[in-house]
Parts: sequence; structure tokens; C-alpha cells
Amino acid sequence: MTATHVEILATSLFALAVLHTFAVKRFAHWAARYPEGSIMENILHFLAETEVVFGLWGAALFAGIIAMKHSLHDAVAYIDGLNFTEPKFVFVVMVVAATRPVVQLAEACITGLARLLPLKTSVAYYFAALSFGTLLGSFITEPAAMTLIAILLKRRYFDCGIGPGLAYATLGLLFVNISIGGTLTHFAAPPVLMVASKWQWDTWFMLSHFGWRAIASCIVATALVTFIYRAELGRVAVLEQPVRPLPAWLTALHVVFLALVVLFAHHPDVFFGVFMLFLGIVSATQEYQDQLRLREGLLVGYFLAGLVTLGSLQSWWLQPLIAGLDGASMYFGATGLTALTDNAALTYLGSLVEGISPKLQYALVAGAVTGGGLTVIANAPNPAGIGILQSSKAFSNEGISPLRLFLGALLPTGIAIAFFWLV
Repeated sequence: MTATHVEILATSLFALAVLHTFAVKRFAHWAARYPEGSIMENILHFLAETEVVFGLWGAALFAGIIAMKHSLHDAVAYIDGLNFTEPKFVFVVMVVAATRPVVQLAEACITGLARLLPLKTSVAYYFAALSFGTLLGSFITEPAAMTLIAILLKRRYFDCGIGPGLAYATLGLLFVNISIGGTLTHFAAPPVLMVASKWQWDTWFMLSHFGWRAIASCIVATALVTFIYRAELGRVAVLEQPVRPLPAWLTALHVVFLALVVLFAHHPDVFFGVFMLFLGIVSATQEYQDQLRLREGLLVGYFLAGLVTLGSLQSWWLQPLIAGLDGASMYFGATGLTALTDNAALTYLGSLVEGISPKLQYALVAGAVTGGGLTVIANAPNPAGIGILQSSKAFSNEGISPLRLFLGALLPTGIAIAFFWLV
């Protein structure tokens, strides 16, 4: 497949964006050399924000199309032809899922489960949140589950003095478990959504082929990490915050709003209407609410919009690569490639290959979700977790290291490989 000049430009900018994500800590170090509040310090801190990376390079592509085509109309037409439903949905579901009633309900469920385990409270809660809690992504969508679990982990562990080793192991485990934990159903994980309709995969198919593997992998990986860091987890002094009782009707109403957003996930005009009604309810019940996480949601949406803008022009090299692989090569190739591009984009490109066998279909999606925790761009909900956790005490003021995230995700990724391919 011959690439156009615009596709070559998009791939070059995509590569630069990937390199930029690995250099965000370097920008933060450079910012520290300038006086606080100076223009250069602010610019470098801005460039050190992981969530703005792909949006910035996506804007560079927009400018590049104008320069190459000598036409603003062509650049606007390209943007108009893209589907930004997923970035919009992630923004809305992040804001709704991060409200106090929803977070308290999720925390109560995980606490109840943790009490059934014969372990110290801080160890039991950690295990329950990162094993069974991450499986919620199959029902309330992966972005919502990522938001909820990240908020709970931040308050109970990341802000309570855990070391960087445990912090990165937890981050990698969270990302991998969220990525595979959304495969119990056919409607919650973005890489599954991209192919479920065309390949006629329903929830029963997902449970029988992916679901049981995901459950086993999440439990085993979490048990291993919990065992390795059991001493440090046992020393964590969890700062219990007083919980103000909330009216049952308000919690139920928030769950209804979250369910409606998920139900209309493919209809942005509808779920934005639901979101506006939700904002009205939040405004009217402010005494029971925390400040909405609008900034975090907007940054993550911007990140994903940039990923869509750049990723949509990568098919010229990705599709031929996918089409030429056998089963094992497809699985491990997808696992590796998803570290460099969003796994939903990867499975979408695979769905365009006509005549792909059921074995290759499974290998593509299984590999895509297996590698979903290796980098911040590997899975759409990952930026949401980064946005919530990077300001925690565990990462000081230096942000999250992409290399250490990759290393932290290797153990749970290896366990996912064992269940999704070797078993």
C-alpha cells in the first residue's frame, strides 16, 4: 500500500508524539531551571502534561495539511470526517463516575468484599479493588471503572506514603486489569466494540472466550503483586475520611445517569443531553457533591481526540502488517503494537481485513487487550488513570515515568499472556 504525503506526515508526527510521551519528565526537569511563573517555566510544564501530547501533535497535523494542500477547507474536511464519539464519551463518563455518590457506592461494595477476606484491612482492600473492582469495567465501561478505582487507590495508597516500586507495580497492574477486565461483555471495552458487531460477538461469546480468562488473570496477577508487596501494604496507614451519609435516592439517581450515559455511548447528542441534566442535578444538590473533575475529563478527552486525529492515518502501514500475520504472530504482534497505538484503533484496522479467520480474530483482540497496560496510549482509559494519579505523593512532582510504567506492567502482562494465549 502506497502512502500519501499526508499519511507520511501523520506517521512522522505520530512517532514524535510517542517520543514526546517518553520525554514528559525531561520537560518537567527543564521547567525547574526557570523562575517560577515565568513564560518558559509555564510552557515547559504545559509540554510535560501527558494528556496534551497527542492533542498538540494532532494540531500540528492540522496545520501540516493546510500547508501541504494549500487549503484550510481540506484540513477542516479531514477533521469533520473523523469520529470523536469516544473522546466525548470518556469525558462525560469520567465526570459522572467521579462524583461523590458513585465513588462512595463503589467504595462500599469493595469494602464489603474486602471484609470477607482473611487479610489485614489495607491488604484486603488492595486485593479487592485491583482484582474484582477492575472487572466493573465490563458493566459500567472501562473509563468509568478506571476513574473509580484510580480515585480510591489515590486516597488509600498513593497519597499515604507508598514507595515508587509499589506505586509503579500498582499502576501497571491497574492498567492491565482494566484493559482485560472489560472483556466479560461485548459493549464495554473499546477494542471489543470496534469488532463485536461485524464479527457477531455477543456477551456469551465474550464470556466463553475472553471473560473467564480475564477473571482468572486479574485474580492471579493481583494476588502475586499483593504477595510481593504484602509487607509494605500492611504498613500503609490508610487515612479514613469521615463519610457523610448521602440520601439513597441521590445515589440511585447518579447510578441511573451513569447507566444512561453508558446506554447511549454511541450517540453523543443523546448522552450530552443526559449530561446537561446531570449537571443540573449536581448544581441543585451541591451540599452532597465534591468539585466535579471537569479539568481531568477535558484533558483526557483532548488526549484521545489527538490520538484519533493522528491514528486515523496509520492504516497504510498497520493494515498490511496485520494482514500478513499467522495466529501466534498476530497475538504477540498485537500485544507489542498496542503499546505504540491505541488498541481500539488496532482492532478496528484488523476488522477491515476481509476474510480474517476466527482464530486470527481472537488473536488480534486478545493481543490488543493483553498489551493495554504497557503504555499510556495503549488503552483509551489509561490517560484517565494518569490524570488522577500523577499528582499523588507517590510520584513526587516529577510525573509518571513511561519506562517505569512499562516495567511495572510486565508481570501482569505476562500473566495475561499465559491465560489468553497459552492456556
